[in-house]
Amino acid sequence: MAFSESISVRELPLFPLPELVLFPGRHLPLHVFEPRYRIMMNTILQSDRRFGVLMLDPASGQPANVGCCAEILHYQRLPDDRLKILTIGQQRFRVLSYVREKPYRVGLVEWIEDKPTSQDLSPLASDVDRLLRDVVHLSAKLTNQDIDLPDNIPDIPIELSYWVASNLHGVALEQQALLEMDDTSVRLEREAEILTSTRNHLAARTALKEVLE
Repeated sequence: MAFSESISVRELPLFPLPELVLFPGRHLPLHVFEPRYRIMMNTILQSDRRFGVLMLDPASGQPANVGCCAEILHYQRLPDDRLKILTIGQQRFRVLSYVREKPYRVGLVEWIEDKPTSQDLSPLASDVDRLLRDVVHLSAKLTNQDIDLPDNIPDIPIELSYWVASNLHGVALEQQALLEMDDTSVRLEREAEILTSTRNHLAARTALKEVLE
């Protein structure tokens, strides 16, 4: 275990991104061009390659209080010291306080995890997986496109909950709420509600399309 993971509180450089929520296990490519974040990335690359991603609320202009740690997997230097980097989401964290604001934000953060449970989450995960496939099937039918789900959708309930949450589009505040939940079953239940609503909406549109055709 790395030293940085053996303690529950640490300082972490923070990268707020408008309407973007990173989840554990998900890849995030970034093009870094702002001077302060170029400084940040160059500093991180000399240490443990980790920083925190926080969703920036465009309405308030404030970063969320809960985010996800990202680790740089690959990077490429471009002209003018710009960087293209590929990161992967690791554990979630809560910002306890800001240590400094310039040249970039550094926060004192604590790691957060889902509560352990003795409940068998497999049936709930199977429901979410089935609903996901229904939504993709109906979307393909409605748009006359071949839409295939990847082969590597996780079957471990907590990993599936993060995968589904990360693939919701245009609902950053909903994604943020899912990120902040500390109960896998509650996260999966909320995703089942979202997917059921989406499936019903798509089914109605598909039926109308068939009538009109």
